Amino acid sequence: MPNAEKIAKVAALKERIQDAEALLLTEYRGLSVHDATELRRALSEQARFAIVKNTLMVRAAADAGIAELEPLLGGPTAVAFVQGDVVATAKKVTDAAKRFPALVIKGGYLDGKVLSAAEAQSLATLESREAMLSKVAGMMKAELTRAASMFEAIQGRFLGVLEAYKEKLPGDVTEEAAEAEPTAETAEATTDAEPAAEPTTDEEPAVEPQGEPDGEPEGEPDGEPEGEKE
Repeated sequence: MPNAEKIAKVAALKERIQDAEALLLTEYRGLSVHDATELRRALSEQARFAIVKNTLMVRAAADAGIAELEPLLGGPTAVAFVQGDVVATAKKVTDAAKRFPALVIKGGYLDGKVLSAAEAQSLATLESREAMLSKVAGMMKAELTRAASMFEAIQGRFLGVLEAYKEKLPGDVTEEAAEAEPTAETAEATTDAEPAAEPTTDEEPAVEPQGEPDGEPEGEPDGEPEGEKE
C-alpha cells in the first residue's frame, strides 16, 4: 500500500502534467549532474526539467488520463514539463542532446496525442512561436499595405471621373441656358403684346346706350294718379 509520501509525489506529478502544455520525455543515462543543471537552467524560461521515478510517473499519468505514456517510461527518465513555447523547448532539448550524447529524446505528449521519439524531435524543426507571430504580423502588414494601395487607386479613379464630370458640366449648362433664352424672349414679346387688346375693352361702354328703350318704361301712367282727379 502506497505511503503518504508517494501519494503526495504522485499528486504533484499529476498537477504538473495537467498544467503543462506539452511533455518531452528524455533518457538521461550517463548525464552528469553539471550537465543536467545546465540543461535545467537553459529550459527554465519555457519548461521545468525534472528527473522522475517511472513508477510514480506511470501512476500520475494514469490519474491525469494519459496512461498511454507508460511505454515511454523505461530506463532513467527526465521530463520537460513545457509551459511556454513547445517548439522553442524542443529546439533547446535537441541542441542539448547534440552536446550531451547521453541525453536521448524518447517521445512526448502534445494536444492529447502521445508522440514518438521521431515526432518529438521533429518539433525542433518547426518555427518558434515568435517566428510564426512575426511572419503572421508581416503578412498582415503586407495585406494592409496592399489594401491601402488599392484604396488609393480607387480613390484616384473616382477623383478622375469627378474631374471629367466637372469639365463636362459647364458646357451642358451653357447649352441649356442658350436653349432657354429664346423661350424667355418669346415670353417677353407675348407680355409686351397683351396691352394692345385694352382699347377694345374701353370702347365697350359706347355700345351700351343702344340697348336702352326710347320711351318711358311700361306700366307707368301718362297722367296724374286717379286719386287726384276729384
